[in-house]
Amino acid sequence: MRFSAQKPEEGGSVTRRALLGGGLAFAVAGCNSSGVDFGAGGPGVSAPPPAGAPLVGETLGSGPVRVGMILPLTQNGGPSPIGVSMRNAAQLAVDDFGGPYITLMVQDDHSSSDGAAQAAQSELGAGAQLILGPVFANDVRAASAAAKSAGRPMIAFSTDASVAAPGVYLLSFLIETYVDRIVQYSVSSGKKSFAIMAPQNDYGNVATDRFQQTAAGVNAQIVVTARYSAGQMATAAQQVAAVQGQVDALFIPEQADAMQAVANALSSNSVKTQLLGTGVWNDARVLKIPQMQGAWFSAPDNSGFNAFAQRYKAKFNSEPARLATLSYDAATLAAALARNGGPDPYNERALTNVSGFSGADGVFRFRPDGTNERGLAVIEIDGGAAKVISPAPRSFVAG
Repeated sequence: MRFSAQKPEEGGSVTRRALLGGGLAFAVAGCNSSGVDFGAGGPGVSAPPPAGAPLVGETLGSGPVRVGMILPLTQNGGPSPIGVSMRNAAQLAVDDFGGPYITLMVQDDHSSSDGAAQAAQSELGAGAQLILGPVFANDVRAASAAAKSAGRPMIAFSTDASVAAPGVYLLSFLIETYVDRIVQYSVSSGKKSFAIMAPQNDYGNVATDRFQQTAAGVNAQIVVTARYSAGQMATAAQQVAAVQGQVDALFIPEQADAMQAVANALSSNSVKTQLLGTGVWNDARVLKIPQMQGAWFSAPDNSGFNAFAQRYKAKFNSEPARLATLSYDAATLAAALARNGGPDPYNERALTNVSGFSGADGVFRFRPDGTNERGLAVIEIDGGAAKVISPAPRSFVAG
């Protein structure tokens, strides 16, 4: 994963104009190699929907290009705060830029794979040229089957890279991307040998495997890999303590709610080394832990989300879910490509543009296999706050 070394503007503020991915932000990052013109002008010519096909779901915008969006608006029979927040973010994107270019059809998958498949089928039947969502991995699998049969691409929000495939692109923050960034920064900072202390769960499995692969790729040594079951950190901490004189840093891919217990286990075993983590540490519960001061983790720069959250709160009088930027960026990208994308605005060449796109959480680009690369910052926990020590890149190196 190679990025350009372009430095962000001083101050790190994100203006409304820059946050609008379909305006200058997507144009700057996304027009160099796909042949898509995001310049001034009216909507591009797009394939019409099936004759007489009615719209489905809630519709946002009035543009000629139909796009489906599948969200978990309800779960266990009640409203889903995450789904509702992502729906609101999509509306914000349409209101900001997308209204004249796309008609977004939003449907509830009821947090189920059957619901996701049904929503995808009805949106495709209504002429959707692109599907945005769903969120959960099993729902993505179900909906993507319908999209593939129809020959339409999907931009989904699952963090499970196993559901990615050509034509099924993940916009989410992938564990693999977090790991790549923190390994590369640590090695560039002189760290050469590592320990891993990871939970026995899906997140820990993926993060551990990726850390081992990435470290091997840069000739870094893994001295010990200590795994633990939920609530059983002490034995793993003892394994790390036994080799801590041989390691430069300790990688801990653990969720925020368990980090106090992890920190206590490390303290009880007198483990003192550089701690490394992923973006799930960007949480007040982790930032305030005394033993975590000085730890490093990779994450998107907070400034973009903070600017988005201010505008979201002004419109909806509530705080957005952290995933809301994904639906905002997806809807904005759909509108930007529709604006002047011709009869097939969501072709593979456009979506896998090597220059990528710039959204609320920074630059991103889709790989042909459906996974993504993101421009992430490296953050240090300092005085109970998140301090950027290596800024997120603002553009990608081509290739």
